[in-house]
Amino acid sequence: MSTAPDGDTASSPLRVAIAAFDPVRQRGLAAIVRNAGFEIGELSDGVDVLLADGEDAPSHGAPVLALGANEAGQAGLLPRDVTPAQIGAAIRAVAAGLSVRSREAPRPAFEAIGDDEAPLLTPREVEVLAAIGNGASNKAAARLLGISEHTVKFHVESLFRKLRAASRAEAVRKGLRRRLIEM
Repeated sequence: MSTAPDGDTASSPLRVAIAAFDPVRQRGLAAIVRNAGFEIGELSDGVDVLLADGEDAPSHGAPVLALGANEAGQAGLLPRDVTPAQIGAAIRAVAAGLSVRSREAPRPAFEAIGDDEAPLLTPREVEVLAAIGNGASNKAAARLLGISEHTVKFHVESLFRKLRAASRAEAVRKGLRRRLIEM
């Protein structure tokens, strides 16, 4: 807040800097910030909050609201898929000196496997699952991964067994739901 010449306090919009590696994501976040009533600023000019996409938070004095990053002592930490309203509210909270975290507890890197959880997949199985998730046939997946078509078939069968899936679509759905792959 700033003090107006007549002694009243006038509220000026918060200034937010955006750090994102992807220019498209940067423009999208800038639109969200502007639509929420904030001004876009540069770190060098001094801002109230730095909105960082992922791990792209340069060290600076402004409090950081990070989207989709790992815990590193940021003032705010939210998943990448939050709504524009949640981003706006988090910016206000961080600027006010509050800490912001999502209700969803972060998933640990390693978890115990429960009855409804998939067994661990090998790195190659994850690659094959991602390839079929992108619509690749066994032949196309083999070319993409530099392995034989027979090896892809072997990995697909292993995925079906480990994920308890009856089809490629079901295996991909289960892989997405369990965050084994991203699309």
